Amino acid sequence: MAHITVPPGVPGIRSLFAVRPEAAVPLSALADLLLHGPNSLSPGDRELIAAYVSALNDCTFCQTSHAAIAACHLDDDETLVASVVRDPEAAPIAGKLKALLALAACVQQSGRAVRDDHVARARAEGATDLEIHDTVLIAAAFCMFNRYVDGLAAWTPTDAAGYRERARLVAAHGYSPGPAGGTAST
Repeated sequence: MAHITVPPGVPGIRSLFAVRPEAAVPLSALADLLLHGPNSLSPGDRELIAAYVSALNDCTFCQTSHAAIAACHLDDDETLVASVVRDPEAAPIAGKLKALLALAACVQQSGRAVRDDHVARARAEGATDLEIHDTVLIAAAFCMFNRYVDGLAAWTPTDAAGYRERARLVAAHGYSPGPAGGTAST
């Protein structure tokens, strides 16, 4: 049960956004820019970063939501997504994404945990300054989103089918508020 009064039956961050719709607009816009907007990193890769950071933060709702969205972008390959979230270094993904996920893991610990060698690794694997920037910002934003959801004990459904259904909408329409789009962390 949430620590505050939220609409019944509305999961995760969406229930919190219903309490503070004026916060939903800029936070959803940030999520849309980072995860759905034009970028040299694919939406699937960016959703993997969000899911991985959420898993590191032990935020079940956001990890499950963004893993489902990543799978939608990656030909419904839930096995690949699970392997990335579990152990990115052993997952069958490109070296650049492994380096960016390692960078995101540092940010999840602390911004000051990021060292020159983490950035150098990402650059050596072909990451651009914008990709490095956006990886750090996605990781930092998801630390905030995760703490928002878990700090207010938002409802976390256990039905995987519900996450998949919502993920398809978000993968197709992004994070703009409203019936077609999602909101951050769906």
